[in-house]
Amino acid sequence: MPRAHHPREDLFNTLKPSSRLSLRAQLAIVRAMPILTCDFPGLKKIRSGKVREIFDLGEHLLFVATDRISAFDCVLPNPIPHKGAVLTQISAFWFEKFGFVPNHVVTANFSEFPEELRRFPELRGRSMIVKKSQPLAVECIVRGYLVGSGWKEYQQRGTVCGQRLPSGIQQAEKLPETLFTPSTKAESGHDENISWDECRGIVGDDVANKVRAYSIRIYEEARAYAAERGIIVADTKFEFGLRDGEIVWIDECLTPDSSRFWPADQYAVGANPPSYDKQSVRDYLETLDWDKTPPAPPLPEDVIAKTSDKYLEAFRLITGRGLLGD
Repeated sequence: MPRAHHPREDLFNTLKPSSRLSLRAQLAIVRAMPILTCDFPGLKKIRSGKVREIFDLGEHLLFVATDRISAFDCVLPNPIPHKGAVLTQISAFWFEKFGFVPNHVVTANFSEFPEELRRFPELRGRSMIVKKSQPLAVECIVRGYLVGSGWKEYQQRGTVCGQRLPSGIQQAEKLPETLFTPSTKAESGHDENISWDECRGIVGDDVANKVRAYSIRIYEEARAYAAERGIIVADTKFEFGLRDGEIVWIDECLTPDSSRFWPADQYAVGANPPSYDKQSVRDYLETLDWDKTPPAPPLPEDVIAKTSDKYLEAFRLITGRGLLGD
């Protein structure tokens, strides 16, 4: 079973000085080990989210994506190999591709990290240095297909997040137009959907209009790009912040954690398609007699492997390359 926590000293203690492996090969082993949580001597951790650990570097922040996975608002005890690297590297790919939106990335290239960070090889591929900003108090949800909670609401009231839709739309069908459905952020539990007027009241008219325009443009361009590679981006979530009065795109972007990615060759209107995310984890947990409160039960090896494979497949289809450090 992967170790839940391994400071750098412990990792290198597992590598014998007499090993015939080269130093490069030994470092590759270190980087490949799944990580549930992490601490680094001399670095100040300021926040642990469901997946990311954030460290204060003074002028900048260090974002480290662990291999943690959550379901039903509970973090599970097993890491998913390569998940953190997928989240970091696919975000870096999209941030670079959509440069028309200012973003918070300084670098995700480990070779460009300061020397004091390059002492920690487990950071390679799963971390990025970012500019500090003040996150907006809303999340920007963009929906292109009728699915999930939107489908449930539409069946009951003919609306999605309060926005009226034409009648007769089927489950998983492409919407007549892209919907922007903001929500408030929740430190724990579920975020709360809010109306457009509530969004404007929280962040102001000018900021609200800009982040809505950014969100819809990014989503629609990403959807078109992914479609050429066999993936349907059904919906996604963006976050923005303010830095020196300017809107900046922050956090992660268009990852299997923040989006619904569907394989185009398995898509059919009227049914919820399979997805490149943690659906196999949810499906397994639904078979258990578990009340969906912590502590979450462990995952079997086959579910862990299947989930890891899905994340890696989505990354390779979209970027056309393998993970750095593979």
